[in-house]
Amino acid sequence: MGRATSIRAIAAGISDVGRQREHNEDSYAIDDEHGLFVVADGMGGHSAGDVASKLATSTISDFFRTLAGEDVTWPTHFDRTLSDEENRLLTSIGIANRRIFETSQSTRSLAGMGTTVVGAHFSVKKKRMFVGHVGDSRAYRIRDGAIQQLTRDHSLVNEPFPELSEAERAELPKNVITRALGMQDNVVVDLTSDEARDGDVYLLCSDGLSGMLSDEVILAEVMRFQKDGEAAQVLTRKELEELCSRLVQRANEAGGEDNITALAIRIEEGELAPSSRRSTEPGPMTSSSSAHGGATASESGKGIKSART
Repeated sequence: MGRATSIRAIAAGISDVGRQREHNEDSYAIDDEHGLFVVADGMGGHSAGDVASKLATSTISDFFRTLAGEDVTWPTHFDRTLSDEENRLLTSIGIANRRIFETSQSTRSLAGMGTTVVGAHFSVKKKRMFVGHVGDSRAYRIRDGAIQQLTRDHSLVNEPFPELSEAERAELPKNVITRALGMQDNVVVDLTSDEARDGDVYLLCSDGLSGMLSDEVILAEVMRFQKDGEAAQVLTRKELEELCSRLVQRANEAGGEDNITALAIRIEEGELAPSSRRSTEPGPMTSSSSAHGGATASESGKGIKSART
């Protein structure tokens, strides 16, 4: 009998203040055990953005740890039109949104703070990467020498303005977002999922990276770490750290106009040792009878669902 195979995600990240900001208001979180990876880009004066982004990453991470390995009662409405993984992302982002909103309402110095967020949840069982996002922080997937953006920026330039000419649209500011955590007590989250394959590299980043580097430059930097351009070449965690550092360096060389965060995730498949055959994914869930609110999902662009927390 052949040995069983397993698939896993390894990740590394780096965050940098950039060259034109005094404070770093980006945050990121990596939880290998639960397959969770998060990047948040905060906004607000007097370090309020830093508070918002850290509230986002810590709240989402805490939610996933709470679910791990136990039967739980879902804390809010469980949307049966979505997968368990999508519900985890939707609910955790919704809880983070309310926590940021309530904190900004109760603390004068933090009034008006908010943050973008992009979270990726890897399911070993389903071999899929689930992504939820609000704002203009992005998720990319690099495979077989090609790069694909998995998220759609919630920004002014992406809004439909049928009354505007192409010339007028070109004049719209590119850094104005239309959706963020903490602006009101609920938020619409975009959800998507992607079949994960051995050798895939996923990149989560703030707009301090994507605004400075083209997709082609990002792809070229990733491919520098793939031997002879082979997508299946193993990237160690150290090499992922070096990749993130290189991307941040390139963004700084291009101007470093904002805080810069890069989080790289590599999918690796191989033989599974008998002693390591255990699941680290969150356990089964039941819907709470005292749930409030409701998430309604609808298609919002190719492969993307929008759901309200």
